Amino acid sequence: MKRISIRFAIVVLVMAALSCNLPSAVATPPQSPQPTASSPNVPVTSQPMVNSTSATLAPAPTTTATVAITHTTIPADINPTGAFNYDVDSSGTASQHRAPYGDSYNLNLFERPFTQKDMTYIPSLDINTFQIASDTNFYYVFITLIGNNPNDPINIDYGVEIDQHRDGFGNILIWAQPPYTTQWTTNGVKVYTDPNHDTGGASPEKSDANATTSAPYPGDGYETVIFNQGQGNDPDLAWVRIDPKNPNVVDFAFKQSLAGPSFMWGVWADAGLKDPSKFNYNDRFTPAQAGSPIASSPYYPIKAIYAVDNTCRAAYGFKPTGYEPLLCPATVQPAPTNKPKTGCTPVPGMVCP
Repeated sequence: MKRISIRFAIVVLVMAALSCNLPSAVATPPQSPQPTASSPNVPVTSQPMVNSTSATLAPAPTTTATVAITHTTIPADINPTGAFNYDVDSSGTASQHRAPYGDSYNLNLFERPFTQKDMTYIPSLDINTFQIASDTNFYYVFITLIGNNPNDPINIDYGVEIDQHRDGFGNILIWAQPPYTTQWTTNGVKVYTDPNHDTGGASPEKSDANATTSAPYPGDGYETVIFNQGQGNDPDLAWVRIDPKNPNVVDFAFKQSLAGPSFMWGVWADAGLKDPSKFNYNDRFTPAQAGSPIASSPYYPIKAIYAVDNTCRAAYGFKPTGYEPLLCPATVQPAPTNKPKTGCTPVPGMVCP
């Protein structure tokens, strides 16, 4: 019996040892092979998107289409012509950091082709003469500058202002921004109008900001843009270029339908405020705030209104009575004579009494 017990114990030990090396009773089922590009008998297909109402699909990318502008009526290659209108030339007193005359704050008439801080003279900001001509479709305005670089780094805007009612209030402003080229272009050109008729404030011949005014005139100036670089009812409405033969001349062309057959007009060169919504500038600041380019003025030098030159207004298409607001003085050419001199010599833009 003792031997049998010993054998039975040995058998139990052997079976226990063998049970540790047997595979688990729960086997993991084999995975089915995945199709691959190298499997000859299994086609490769893309997986379908999740078909779920809760799934959010990314929107398709969109592109902003650029509207092509087609021009049908282009200005002619016309040379500067028309009667001369003169503005004050400040080059003679530039070294003295002052304008000789011609700055009339109440009339919104500025002779300030100087920088704000040190009164440095900018020749291409100084208007010398301005002329107007026409053809079948366009009016052409020629702004002759003392300097010959309309693309001056100071960034000068040029403009033409139209007074259709001859009352001193501007109605239309054709405004151009650099860079300028010698080819006619609508790039950088905008046309503004003033439907609520407030560009001159309460009076076109008086500043509406004075020493007792606590706030500037609240008008919005030229608030409506009817043409923006070819965008508008007429893509050919207004153009600008540097005259190809005269680098000191900026040419404008605008449709005759814009201004009508008769009007008053003047021109601008502006590297300071450059803000048509603040026209007229003299209604936005007191004389002390604006400063002055005249050395004898108590407000010298220029301050808030700086780096700007504009002109009186010339008549087109009608004979002025002489009482039109902001009208340019008649230019009198001295006639040959043997009589003694009277001591008065007419100069451009001024008339001897």
